[in-house]
Amino acid sequence: MRRTAWLAPAVAAVLVAGGAVTYAVADGESGGDAAAVRVPGAESADAGFARDMAVHHQQAVEMSYIVRDRTHDEEVRRLAYDIAQTQANQRGMLLGWLDLWGLPKVSAKPPMAWMGMADMPPGQDGALMPGMATNAQLDELRKASGRRAEVLYLRLMTAHHKGGVHMAQGCVERCGVGVEKRLAAGMVASQKSELDLMAGMLKDRS
Repeated sequence: MRRTAWLAPAVAAVLVAGGAVTYAVADGESGGDAAAVRVPGAESADAGFARDMAVHHQQAVEMSYIVRDRTHDEEVRRLAYDIAQTQANQRGMLLGWLDLWGLPKVSAKPPMAWMGMADMPPGQDGALMPGMATNAQLDELRKASGRRAEVLYLRLMTAHHKGGVHMAQGCVERCGVGVEKRLAAGMVASQKSELDLMAGMLKDRS
């Protein structure tokens, strides 16, 4: 049962990616005509956010799977499951929109260029964008267990969410596709709520 529950995010991501076309077309912006779907430019904020947030989300899913196997604490496991499921679903939507728009999933420009952050220093040790964990931090999480793993996960995910909120707010301000702007606004609200939750969980664990 437990293994089946944790397979759900991966399955959902595939299903949502396939259904993203319907979701975008049914948004009301195209009047239901698939040929009239508004296609943003390859280096637009819409495309940049979809690409960057898909990568950002993938790491959150990875960290959540790691902590699942490193602790028996039900509160942390439940939070990790919720984050993994939500962000896998959203990642499927973002990649699905790029497919719908016929745009590449990678760009020659550096991450966050769509936010005017092209001059941002390159990420260190695998941390491609603000808030993302480094390879060393991921290795540390993989080796930890129990309370130590819980605290590491909560700290890493707190930084990750702060970076994600910053990016999502950037899309709310810059993106032109309504359905994507609404998804970004929902990310801001939900991740801010989870930040409050994680702050309390860290406090409980001193």
